[in-house]
Amino acid sequence: MMNYPLTLAQILEHAHRIHGDKQVTTLLPDGTFHRYNYTALYERVQRLANAITQLGIHCGDRVATYASNTYQHLELYYAIPCIGAVLHPLNVRLSPVQLAQIIREAEDKLIFVDNAFAEQFKTFESKVECDQVINFDPMFADTRTLYEQLIAEATPEYAWDIRDENWAMGLCYTSGTQGEPRGVLYTHRSMFLHTLAANQTDVFGVTEADVVLPIVPMFHAMAWGLPYASMFAGADIVLPGIKPPCIAKLIAETGVTVAAGVPTIWAEAYPELRKRRTDIRRLRRLIVGGEAMPLSLIEAYEKELGVEICHAWGMTEMSPTGTFSKLRGVHRSLSDAEKWKIKAKQGRPIPGVELRLAAETSNGFTELPWDGETIGELQVRSPWTANSYYKAEPSAEHFTTDKWLRTGDMATIDADGYMQIVDRAKALIRSGGESISSVALETALLKHPDVREAVVVGIPDEKWGERPLAVVVLTPIGAVSNRTDADIADILKQQLTSEFPKFWIPDKFVFVDEIPKTSVGKSDKRAILQMFAPTVRR
Repeated sequence: MMNYPLTLAQILEHAHRIHGDKQVTTLLPDGTFHRYNYTALYERVQRLANAITQLGIHCGDRVATYASNTYQHLELYYAIPCIGAVLHPLNVRLSPVQLAQIIREAEDKLIFVDNAFAEQFKTFESKVECDQVINFDPMFADTRTLYEQLIAEATPEYAWDIRDENWAMGLCYTSGTQGEPRGVLYTHRSMFLHTLAANQTDVFGVTEADVVLPIVPMFHAMAWGLPYASMFAGADIVLPGIKPPCIAKLIAETGVTVAAGVPTIWAEAYPELRKRRTDIRRLRRLIVGGEAMPLSLIEAYEKELGVEICHAWGMTEMSPTGTFSKLRGVHRSLSDAEKWKIKAKQGRPIPGVELRLAAETSNGFTELPWDGETIGELQVRSPWTANSYYKAEPSAEHFTTDKWLRTGDMATIDADGYMQIVDRAKALIRSGGESISSVALETALLKHPDVREAVVVGIPDEKWGERPLAVVVLTPIGAVSNRTDADIADILKQQLTSEFPKFWIPDKFVFVDEIPKTSVGKSDKRAILQMFAPTVRR
């Protein structure tokens, strides 16, 4: 058998040679569209590859992007890894402190900055060391090189030469259990195999006839792999820019057939999509991830709009897709209510992914049955799952001795292989598809001299899935002791705002004399939820 490296250059070449006429459409800030085909994209990627090389970027160097979902970002998705460098998409929703820490750890040598985030970038630019910054827009160029100038001045042909499929191609960061950023380094091989698996009929199922809209940001675990899966399949791609004012209008005007995003997006878009149901009749499937979509919303989309809802579950550590929820043939005879109940689960492992439920014992882990009732820690492995974090040795907290990833999720798996998340072992709150570390927030609150104890829990929220609630015990005598609860809450919010992005800040603070404890003296978060969740006004 022939044996040569599996690389992203093969995806790019296939898209260019076989699907050169397929379109990439980007919604621009002024409401107009930028359109070109795969052939034009390929030519620009070659020029960009030469330009980045001329800037002194070598194999293994990290190149960051601080950008939204645009055709320029898509070009960088291919140009950077195809020269042997490492694509590092920065999460624009993180705070300046977090971003500066991540950039320093990654040792990014070059950063491409979208004009939409140029002012935001300036808030932490002085805190990082980077050889060069390239701007997309001349308005924010200062004395820097411009993206389009870079491409125009570059030579037009580049010979891809990825000699080892195990070379790194991408670096994404995810929140850890203690709130510290953790990098995950993807290889050409892992992303190529992830692309093949994602394009299976019973997974994303993208075909040449599709028009794919990734609402999921391109800085979220490589946009769930859709930029690679879509081009390999030869689908048209629609990129929404920062955030389209009306998703329904965008879907209608571009003929989108498959779209992907977190439940919050689809909850907000539903009323307008329902009004324009005749305009969006090509839309056949929504890929939903980040958190569970409410059963009522699944029912509304499928019953009222005829749009199939497919839950996907995964992690940054998994490149990111692990499971996908589609009905089996034996489910056809079930009632609609029974079908939607199955669809509300996170789904079955996609080809190449293995799952197991485990209970920790003194001798390691005991594997638990798939009966749909037994709850255990969810552990995974696959050819595209990390076996360590970037610049860190594997630890027992995250990886088992037999090389399975400990997801930190508590789940059940039924006899048909459908997995359902029931709780989180890790102290993470999932809000609008983003991770919020309760431990990091608690640590920051305890820095205030008048805070004696602090616990942060995730409260169910109809719009965002979960929102953080802070339960605080103040010292008996302190500077804030004579202030109202609202005033104290404002003071603590200001303290958190200096360290964390806005969406991390708790919506409500509750001040108590004592925090419930478990038998071993730890804060009893389950008891706290029972006490405060029903009374919190959202």
